[in-house]
Amino acid sequence: MVIPGGQHGFPYYGHHEQATGGIVNFILKALAKPRQWQRPEFDPADPDVHDPVMARENGRYYMFTTGMGIGMMSSPDMKTWKIEKAPLDPIPAWAKGPVPSYEGHTWAPDVIKVGDRWYLYYSCSTFYKNISAIGVATNKTLDPQSPDYKWEDLGMVIRSRPGIDDWNAIDPNVIIDEKGRPWMTFGSFWDGIQLVQLKKDMKTPADRPKTIARRRNPETVAHFQETANNNAIEAPFIVRHDGYYYLFASYDFCCRGLSSNYKTVVGRSKKIEGPYLDRNGKDMARRGGTILAGESERYSGVGHCSVYEWDGKWYIAAHAYDKRKNGASKLFLREIKWVDGWPVIAETDNK
Repeated sequence: MVIPGGQHGFPYYGHHEQATGGIVNFILKALAKPRQWQRPEFDPADPDVHDPVMARENGRYYMFTTGMGIGMMSSPDMKTWKIEKAPLDPIPAWAKGPVPSYEGHTWAPDVIKVGDRWYLYYSCSTFYKNISAIGVATNKTLDPQSPDYKWEDLGMVIRSRPGIDDWNAIDPNVIIDEKGRPWMTFGSFWDGIQLVQLKKDMKTPADRPKTIARRRNPETVAHFQETANNNAIEAPFIVRHDGYYYLFASYDFCCRGLSSNYKTVVGRSKKIEGPYLDRNGKDMARRGGTILAGESERYSGVGHCSVYEWDGKWYIAAHAYDKRKNGASKLFLREIKWVDGWPVIAETDNK
């Protein structure tokens, strides 16, 4: 599905626009008659984004998004953004093996620094199917002006195959636990949000993934389907705060403009492996999840978030469908406060 607002002259593709049955047939018919969207002018103060993640290096903020070769921007203050060259240039040749339809439009990245290197995870996928793979590239710096700036692609981390894997290998997020072990959470539809420990090389799974969150109870999930099923959950992100691990995820549907009903939900656990419980004590593996952000006066949906702490303040970055701009997918960047052990978005979402 083509979404207006792509960077670098390319449209966005709604990689989470999943459906089944008659809805799929409707979408396929629509795709047979592609619509041409006019590319909006880039607004440095209000950029169009999908699936934003962020990092800070030497006082400058960097944002990575879904886009051709991964979208990249930078900012001195998180208020005014500048487009940078796509990190994956050329696009990784290995991805054509597990994902034959991959042509460079790269989804839902994640970025983390471990030791003296940055690791940039990314998703290669196929619309409506779990023919997908997660890859990773590494760099000494995020600063494109540095002589040390050079992305080295390390290849595939994990893949998914229809009828074989009951997960979709997209939407990666990597965290280092309190023991120094790397973990990757990922997933979209199928059997929901997955968690797997990585080896010290930051790319090799140490075991098979396990499910830690679902939109539906496991006995009602349509398992091992060829196309996306009824389990509308994706975009996990885990942070550690005050003795708990917090799992953020997105419920329902993005990428439909004003019809998007994306919701950001959260649960927490004392252990990285879960169970993640919401405010009411309900397990996220069985439809739990406290809503943090969703439809409001200004936005039809808010989702695919990432969460950070800088200088003692916590922030959430997500994309939101702006009713004031005909449902365009805009950067949603707000401060988080912690109230009774739970995150609350500090500023009104109507700003």
